[in-house]
Amino acid sequence: MGNDKKDKALIDIQNVGLIYEAKRKPIKAIEDISLQIEKGDFLCVLGPSGCGKSTLLRIIAGYLKPTSGICLMHGKPIIGPDWHRGVAFQSPTLYPWMSVRKNVEFGPRMKNLPEDDIKRIGRYYLEQVDLIDFSDKATFELSGGMKQRVALARALANEPEVILMDEPFGALDALTRVNMQKLIRDIWMKNNSTIFMITHDIDEALSLGTRILVMSKSPGKILKEFKLGFTYTAMENKYGRIKIEEEYMNIKEEILDMING
Repeated sequence: MGNDKKDKALIDIQNVGLIYEAKRKPIKAIEDISLQIEKGDFLCVLGPSGCGKSTLLRIIAGYLKPTSGICLMHGKPIIGPDWHRGVAFQSPTLYPWMSVRKNVEFGPRMKNLPEDDIKRIGRYYLEQVDLIDFSDKATFELSGGMKQRVALARALANEPEVILMDEPFGALDALTRVNMQKLIRDIWMKNNSTIFMITHDIDEALSLGTRILVMSKSPGKILKEFKLGFTYTAMENKYGRIKIEEEYMNIKEEILDMING
């Protein structure tokens, strides 16, 4: 029975470590991380700056190869980036010479799908991020929050099995950020997506994650995992807000102590 969880895992990270070769001496970024991500998880990763959160995300994305251990998807080693794992970064990497719609259609077009399907998928995800009226705008005409929505729609349009997000809302103002959190929560729920998200914001993690991982300072290890349901209570609020109750405050304090400890 021991492997039941691993059999269900979409992503299976086993004893992963990564050492960056540097001039003076090698830098251990992360060490001995084991983790399973299952379909439908909304996993948020917290930890002090420089603890290797982004390194872990880049290993899952296939941009980096671990120095030790192995990272599997559906039981097969991840050997490079591929569209099954969509990535959204803090600064949206959009093609400025393309319209909003063309940016979103880019992935399906690269997959050589029929033109009708490309248009249908593009329209569907632009509707999901509420940008259908801006389809023909150039991306440089958009605000930061709108660009981030285009980047999200573009990641979603590939219909990846896992969406990897590296501080996607970090550069946004507070109000736009809350709106984006509600949007990603709604999309996650509606599409039964699987999301792995790095954030510096404990409240963001608590309000979105079904699982929160707290990492130690460098070399990053997993200190503790929390399984939470606050995101479901936020769905009951029309503004996507959470009731800040005692349990919430206690967990937040515990995480703060771990990160600052």
